[in-house]
Amino acid sequence: MMHKRIRVWDLPTRVFHWLLATAVIGAIVTGQAGGNLMAWHGRIGILIVGLLVFRLAWGLVGSTYSRFAQFLPTPARIRAYLHGEHRAEGHNPLGALSVFALLGLLAAQTMTGLVANDDIAFFGPLYELVDRTWSNRLTGLHHVLSKGLMFLAALHIAAILFYALRLKQNLVRPMITGWKDDGRGESGTGGGMASLAVALAIAAVAAYGASGAWMPAPPPPPAGETPAW
Repeated sequence: MMHKRIRVWDLPTRVFHWLLATAVIGAIVTGQAGGNLMAWHGRIGILIVGLLVFRLAWGLVGSTYSRFAQFLPTPARIRAYLHGEHRAEGHNPLGALSVFALLGLLAAQTMTGLVANDDIAFFGPLYELVDRTWSNRLTGLHHVLSKGLMFLAALHIAAILFYALRLKQNLVRPMITGWKDDGRGESGTGGGMASLAVALAIAAVAAYGASGAWMPAPPPPPAGETPAW
């Protein structure tokens, strides 16, 4: 099959990818540092919620290679890939497994973080929706999941390096430019402005919900009693 230059990744997918990578790094750094940076840790978590929901929506209404149906890692696709018979563009089946694992782990990480606390001054924006016991349990799970997230991120980077050094395939350039020079299929289609507006609107609603801004303000602390002297 003749190779040709094709458009693989649309702009929204590329922006999402690099924003999410930056946000995850920021969340790891602020979470490890703690202290005053925990406020930023919480804000970054809300941003990640919005990004994840955007990707879920874009996986349904985005362009060809951004849609989940195009790279869903079914057993047949995985088997074909392992036998060297996979020819589709976009994520290969093993890469798709990594994508879904990262998205799923990030979703669990953000959901637990929204109700977490640090026993000092930080409380997740939805902390009031659970009691202290559940918050403590989910905080512990949040810390455990963070180690899994760092492992998957390292594995993701290792896979990119393997493809670049061993298989001579640059996976980073297409995610920057959107184009693949040695493509075997057709350029992606779909994912127009109307679809983008819908996905962004859904993401904005999700981020607003995660922020807790819709929740009533906590009652003020009771006034102290005035001494009788």
